[in-house]
Amino acid sequence: MTMAPLAAARILLIIGGGIAAYKSLELIRRLRDHGAAVRVVMTQGARKFITPLSAATLSGDSVRDDLFSLTDEALIGHIELSRAADLVVVAPATANLLARMAGGLADDLATTVLLATDKRVLVAPAMNVRMWLHPATRRNLDRLESDGVLVVGPDSGPMACGEFGPGRMAEPQAIVKAIERALEAGPPTDSGESVPKSLAGRHVVITSGPTYEAIDPVRFLGNRSSGRQGHAIAQSAVGAGAKVTLVSGPVALPDPEGATVIHVESALQMRAAVEAALPADAFIGAAAVADWRVADVSSDKVKKDSRSAPTLRLVENPDILAEVSRRTAFRPAFVIGFAAETQDVTANAKAKLTRKGCDLIVANSVAQGTSTFGGERNEVQLIDRDGVESWPPMSKAEVADRIVRRLAAELAKRL
Repeated sequence: MTMAPLAAARILLIIGGGIAAYKSLELIRRLRDHGAAVRVVMTQGARKFITPLSAATLSGDSVRDDLFSLTDEALIGHIELSRAADLVVVAPATANLLARMAGGLADDLATTVLLATDKRVLVAPAMNVRMWLHPATRRNLDRLESDGVLVVGPDSGPMACGEFGPGRMAEPQAIVKAIERALEAGPPTDSGESVPKSLAGRHVVITSGPTYEAIDPVRFLGNRSSGRQGHAIAQSAVGAGAKVTLVSGPVALPDPEGATVIHVESALQMRAAVEAALPADAFIGAAAVADWRVADVSSDKVKKDSRSAPTLRLVENPDILAEVSRRTAFRPAFVIGFAAETQDVTANAKAKLTRKGCDLIVANSVAQGTSTFGGERNEVQLIDRDGVESWPPMSKAEVADRIVRRLAAELAKRL
């Protein structure tokens, strides 16, 4: 995995014919800023919204739009375009373009390139909300995803037609992040899959981030968890083909693409959301759930005055990991917990494994001087009933990928 996957990447950008085409110009600029080389193919519809000159100026390369070009096609241009790129990106991917892709049509340069490519394809849908929700579009997208096509967006919001809802093309920065993830995953497999599908057909429920336990409308008890590790696991599980339900506490992170995300604040809300998300094939409790909450939450702000500091009576929060692990009905086949410790990491994690009843504990140190909380890297131990496996320091994305691979192997034994 490279630190800057876009620095030397070759991106083929196919621009579809929708009002969101104007965003593709900003996407080109951002990709070039990251050091990527961008070549552009425009549909005839795209030319109605932006000019080839604009795209060519920003990309630094000529724009292709003619399947029957005497100069380009003399060298079998559509084959060269489809094979020379590291990644093919379709943005905006209109309802019409998605339908033609799903049907395997090759009636213009864009669809011919898409049918001829042996590289990953990432689409950024953009269309009216009714078109996005239409059963035909849903079928087409399901078909494309089953073929290995990656999807980013769409977003919800107001549209050029005056309606409101899902269908807005993802913002350029979000598409850039999706492009980075696609490049980091490496080339497609020999089987043609664009991403490993080791968790295809599996439902994985994951918790992430801290919980905030209210004292009054202004203050709360919380912890320093950023949610980076849990969110990275969710994204990796999506990439492995799983249906992912992520129950997230308050974090300053974007939702992982492709996951169903339920936002909560308190431990009680997280417990309810997890229960509602079950049954599942696996549960990963990566959230740092607060152990206690305030027994009597004030409906008004507690004022500071000349009296002594208020006394907070705490009560224990539910143990979500233990409750899931000890279910007698619809227990997930594999349950993974996390142990954030400041001392005696291995011993405390082993005790937690037994106490909680889960199948695996991912243990790490959050002692002073470590960067586990809020940082980009992690150093973990995997502890099960057979022993301890220590991993070297690595990025949280790499930790996530390794955990997902372990999960897939365990589920393959059990289901």
